[in-house]
Amino acid sequence: MATLTGMSDPTGLSSPLGQAVVLLMLLASLTLLIRWWVQNRRR
Repeated sequence: MATLTGMSDPTGLSSPLGQAVVLLMLLASLTLLIRWWVQNRRR
């Protein structure tokens, strides 16, 4: 990861904002997955 922060990153993942966005996307997908799984399990 040290090489990524050193060079200019086109995706912007090395910036705290980019990491926060990725983290939020992961959390959102996880929440949707869990909700779908719980709804399917209830039937």
